[in-house]
Amino acid sequence: MLKTLMFIAVGGAFGASLRFLSQAMVYELFGKSFPFGTLFVNVLGSFLMGLLSIFLVEKFNLSAEWHLAILVGVLGSFTTFSTFSIETLVLFEQGDVLKAMANIFLSVIVCITAVWAGAYLAKQIV
Repeated sequence: MLKTLMFIAVGGAFGASLRFLSQAMVYELFGKSFPFGTLFVNVLGSFLMGLLSIFLVEKFNLSAEWHLAILVGVLGSFTTFSTFSIETLVLFEQGDVLKAMANIFLSVIVCITAVWAGAYLAKQIV
């Protein structure tokens, strides 16, 4: 159990760092008037979750520790659903109901589509 926890912790540190850098890059490009950085990491993370959940088991046959390190550690800390939630609440509180609703719709629908697309692509390749 301790070994597994260590794999997840190291993956989590890596994923959190990637999230910070990715969001900073997106916000630098598009500004902060809409939570594009969070949307970006959630869509990308969802796509990678779908893709890698198939690849890691069917293609690479990685150990359970590596599987957990990548999916739970890296991607779990890379995606930011809790950040999505607070950013959406702030948009509502600021009276930006249209932006808040757009963020909800895009985050949920596009992320679910991305995880499906990643899994579908992986199944075509495997």
